[in-house]
Amino acid sequence: MTMKYILKRPGVREAKFWVRLDGGRVRCDLCHRRCIIVPGAYGVCGVRYNHEGKLYTLVYGLLTAANPDPIEKKPLMHFNPGACVFSISTAGCNFYCKFCQNWVLSQSRRDRVFGEPYTPEEVVELAKREGCQGISYTYNEPTIFYEFMYDTAKLAKREGLFNTMVTNGYMTPEAIKELGPYMDAATVDFKGGGNREFYRKFMGVPDPDPIFESLIAMRDAGWWIEITNLVVPKYGDKPEDIRRLARWIVENLGDETPFHLLRFHPDYLLQDIPSTPIETLEKLAKIALEEGLKHVYLGNIWGHPLENTYCPNCGRLVVERRGFYITRWDLEDGFKCPHCGYKLNFRGRYWGSRRPLIIF
Repeated sequence: MTMKYILKRPGVREAKFWVRLDGGRVRCDLCHRRCIIVPGAYGVCGVRYNHEGKLYTLVYGLLTAANPDPIEKKPLMHFNPGACVFSISTAGCNFYCKFCQNWVLSQSRRDRVFGEPYTPEEVVELAKREGCQGISYTYNEPTIFYEFMYDTAKLAKREGLFNTMVTNGYMTPEAIKELGPYMDAATVDFKGGGNREFYRKFMGVPDPDPIFESLIAMRDAGWWIEITNLVVPKYGDKPEDIRRLARWIVENLGDETPFHLLRFHPDYLLQDIPSTPIETLEKLAKIALEEGLKHVYLGNIWGHPLENTYCPNCGRLVVERRGFYITRWDLEDGFKCPHCGYKLNFRGRYWGSRRPLIIF
């Protein structure tokens, strides 16, 4: 494919966060890979391209999804509970997860980039028309469509909407700093307990440690943070990894940071492994609680007691959920427990239980 054709496609725009090097090379500083890209080549994400010593994004506003979701789907359980968020995504990703459930989007790169063109104004207008209170940048890794996310988030804030992202946490601190005033919350997705060998073997990522640097930057920017961890049987379910991750969260983000252990389902290139046993998830949840986390949830198991929120002080059930929907809300104004008066760690407001969204 010629660059003349690429530059004429929808979605092409000069990228942010890069520097020129000698010989026409550039270094992309958007994610922790900090790819050095020669002319005529792509970054690892497959959607950032060096043309004659200048870096371009190929997915500006080229959306692969644009639809309303309950905020609990992200999952964000303690940020504006019950709200509706307008979810958008593009193609591409800076990870190569063999188990990705959105692989049609995330693993489409280079000459397989696809999507429908939107402007930030159109996304914000659609969000308001659908009755959403916020916008979520999700489904594929939002870091790789940073430019469009930044412009949309900035406009959304002016229009009274909040912004959230679901991310693998590999965005650099300098990019987080610029986005900081416009992003309100982030769900940061770990896999395999943050085990380095798991990231290398199953995700094509040399080192998960930079994620912790990014989490500190998000915390310092004032974002609401919830942590998820996908538990993959046999390869990514080591108790010592969950213990270490939970301890780090308590020490650096706080003991009331919501922590979600997600059930693995076979997909994409990892279909020979069964779904995570519920007993395994319950065992790991107990470990996270032992390390001091007060809000530990199990995801992808509708109807389990650990979908619910319990008061850390008196242990009473205060928020009941089924899947992505709140079925009972007992917290008083200020997110206080009605039984003992303890103020739980929530942010925003309760938007009420929404009827399930039916998407054809």
